[in-house]
Amino acid sequence: MGGVDVLPCGHAANAADFRGCAHLVVERPPDHYGWFTGVGLEYDRLCGECAKLDEPRSCLAVVCLGCADRVDEYSELLGWIGRPEVRHHDTAARGVWTTADCAVEPVNDRCVAALPGGWLVLTGAGLVEVDRDGARFVAPVSVTASPTEDDPHDPPRLALHTSPDGRHAAVVTDFGRYGVVLDLVTGDPVLSLDRGDYHYRQTCFPLVFPTPGVVVTATDWNRLDAFDPASGRLLTGRETSWSGEGPAPEHYLDYFHGALLADPSGRRVLDDGWVWSPFGMPVVLDVAAWLGGDAYATEHGMDLSARDCWDLPVAWVDDHTVALQPIGRYDRPPLAGVEVYDVLRGRRVGAFAGPVGRMWGHDGLLYVGTPAGLEIWAPEEGARTGVVEGFTPNAHNPRTGRFAELAGGRLRTWTPATP
Repeated sequence: MGGVDVLPCGHAANAADFRGCAHLVVERPPDHYGWFTGVGLEYDRLCGECAKLDEPRSCLAVVCLGCADRVDEYSELLGWIGRPEVRHHDTAARGVWTTADCAVEPVNDRCVAALPGGWLVLTGAGLVEVDRDGARFVAPVSVTASPTEDDPHDPPRLALHTSPDGRHAAVVTDFGRYGVVLDLVTGDPVLSLDRGDYHYRQTCFPLVFPTPGVVVTATDWNRLDAFDPASGRLLTGRETSWSGEGPAPEHYLDYFHGALLADPSGRRVLDDGWVWSPFGMPVVLDVAAWLGGDAYATEHGMDLSARDCWDLPVAWVDDHTVALQPIGRYDRPPLAGVEVYDVLRGRRVGAFAGPVGRMWGHDGLLYVGTPAGLEIWAPEEGARTGVVEGFTPNAHNPRTGRFAELAGGRLRTWTPATP
């Protein structure tokens, strides 16, 4: 029988070994740094003293999986050294362009939203529908101003949402308290929105139109409700309150709702909210089950991860897959890039470095807005596959795939070619 290979840490070798400095191979390892190897997200582990050396590679030795796990469990990751591999497999970005003069000016880059045949824009005068044939004024908009505070977490800003069938729109105040839903046929406001006065400065206004004829919105810091926007009728009546005395009820939710994003089918919604201490906790909600009779489905969503941030770019890659920026957990420094989660199993299935910026998903690809242009990323490859240079869209139609850039008196659209 052959001998067993023994690693410098004193343990038997296996197929999942790591490299670290000798100072970490102790019962209670000191805090450490991660030093990227240049291959994907792989990194070696160095104590603080070895990390200061001009050539720390001489300190590295192969250690077993158990020793590496002990470092990760008992030693704090203080930071990163070097950069991870960012993969670029760029080819020409193919698609269909349209360009038209358009003097309509959105209030900000969150105030352009898709309609079935064009785009809706929130301007200083109200809502305007635009397409390549011109512009049509739809309705004035009035949203109650949120109370002012010193040093808010983020300055309040207006944001625009539209329903998949183009019948309704919502104008809300991100990092603010109030909003309104309008009927785009009549131009009338049909539903006033108020998410309560408790820590509303911390997140975008939680609102989404998952399917035609339904709007989901926060009605308190820890409660979502669904309404029929045509009638204003509440669709999700239930008891969720708690006085704070005695044990919390079974369905009490200690969670601050954040930005809501529906999957392509409208069945599930990603809730980018947070919990104390504080840290971000993206949760997937089964809205179809909720509206189908499971009254407390939104009080018992699926947690994806605990992170040190929220209100950063997220996107649905498809009905079962979510992408989150950046890479990281609540207990370690973040990394510029994307984590990919399978929402059916509730676990991370991939991560890759590189993408930074507003993000959309379509046909299994991620599109990331950057100052240089619209980047295209393939999650399965973990690589960038193209760049639409000089194109910085401010809206996307998830049904057609078309992107729109409205700026400088011009409306440009680009529809990616079908893969």
